[in-house]
Formats: sequence, C-alpha cells, structure tokens
Amino acid sequence: MFKLLKKNKPIEIVSPITGKIVPLEQIKDEGFSDKRLGDGVAIEPTDGKVIAPFDGEITSTYKANHCIVVRSKEGIELLIHLGLDTIKLKGEGFTQHVALMEKVQKGDVILEADLELLKEKGKSIISPVVITNMGRVGTLEKAEGEVEKGVSKIMTVILKKSKY
Repeated sequence: MFKLLKKNKPIEIVSPITGKIVPLEQIKDEGFSDKRLGDGVAIEPTDGKVIAPFDGEITSTYKANHCIVVRSKEGIELLIHLGLDTIKLKGEGFTQHVALMEKVQKGDVILEADLELLKEKGKSIISPVVITNMGRVGTLEKAEGEVEKGVSKIMTVILKKSKY
C-alpha cells in the first residue's frame, strides 16, 4: 500500500495595510523585533484603514482597539498591530469594525486608526503584521517595498507537514 504524498500548497497573505514594508528587526519594539510575538513584517501605513487579508475569523480583540488577530481557514493566526506602544492610548484614535469570533471576508474593513492623532500623541505608526503560531509554519517568505492593501502579497507561508 502506497500513501499519496500530499504537498503543502503555499498560502499567500495579502497586505491588510497600504504602505511601506519595514523589516521587523528594524523596529523599536523588542517584542516584535526579537520575534517573541511571531514572525512577519511591519508596515509604515499611508492610510489608517485595515482590511482582512484573507477569509477567516476574528480570534482576538483588545479593548484598546489597537490590534486584532485573524485566523485563516488553514489555521494561520495573524496579529495586526496598529502602531507601536499604542495600547497606552486606551482606544483613542482607533475604531474596531468587527467582533470576537466574527467571520470576515478578504477585503472587509476590520480596523481604522487616525494616523495623525497617533503621531500627535508621539506614537510610531509602524504596524507589525505577524504570524503568532509560528510552530505550524515550515517556511516563510516575506515581501519588501511598497504594498497596497488587498492587492500586494506580503508573505507566503508553507505549513509544516502534518504527522497525521
């Protein structure tokens, strides 16, 4: 009896934010730059709208409305964190458009931030977008340069092969 080898198909993650990619290692937040919270990219946004990068489900929300986690049907958990150290604003300047466990479609607006207010408050607008469950990831390719939300690919993931 032969088992058919099932090759893991690459999963493409499109940008939830329009702007310029900044490598995580270059941002001024150790939790992200040391990849303790996961691996991915950071984006310096040019507008404050954030969309769902894929069809999925909202698995974490925060009272400060500064970040959100979306899980894909393949099980990738993507943390989208608007700005750095923005939890201290206690929600000021942020609008969340989804609820916990809500299903979302690629392109749905899920968060908004007033980027000018964040700057006025002395916060960096650089926004990490990281996969929090890296234990499931076999390989991760990251894009560079300018990206457009809903259009540009920011990461390509191949999941580890399942033992089952």
